[in-house]
Amino acid sequence: MDTLLEFTLVAFTSLFTMMNPLGIIPVYISLTTGLETKDAKMVAYKAVFTAFIILILFAIAGKFIFDIFAISVNSLRVVGGIIFFIAGYDMLQARIVRIKSSEGDSFEDLNDIAITPLAIPLICGPGAITVAIVLYNDAANVSQTIVLFLVIILVLLIMLFSLLGGRKIVKFLGDSGNKVLMRIMGLIVMVIAVEFLFSGLTPLVRDMLKLN
Repeated sequence: MDTLLEFTLVAFTSLFTMMNPLGIIPVYISLTTGLETKDAKMVAYKAVFTAFIILILFAIAGKFIFDIFAISVNSLRVVGGIIFFIAGYDMLQARIVRIKSSEGDSFEDLNDIAITPLAIPLICGPGAITVAIVLYNDAANVSQTIVLFLVIILVLLIMLFSLLGGRKIVKFLGDSGNKVLMRIMGLIVMVIAVEFLFSGLTPLVRDMLKLN
């Protein structure tokens, strides 16, 4: 039970901090400025649903991808740790990361906004995808696998509610509140990054030195 609880907490903390529901709100508001309320909500629904499909597919197909490219889970942990650390550092500086769009971008329809840049790479970026793949491979039994899927759904529901109530949340927290919260989550991401890095690096070094 303790192992399942620990896995649940790690999964939730990792996915929540990497997807950063509160940090995406300002971007969502800026992208949907000028849209009617109904259209803005539709963008949020499509973006979250798209992110859900991507995370589930990558989590399940991760092992298949590893086999094709001869990639080990430990190597992914090391790369994931580096990605998390960089993302966490940016968040610690109160900078929003994974933003690929600019004010000059134009979108033909709502699907463009929902899929890119909201679903990819804002909600479901390299960090979140890596977390999903690693945790799915770390799941020791069916219970942990089910918990991982439930955590993904929970975090994405939080993301959806954050986007739908974005304007109220931003107004309530204010600019200072958003920056403080982002710095706290950035620190958590950096701690997770160190854990991922060493959990992947240790067996790789042992293999290189041929240690038992």
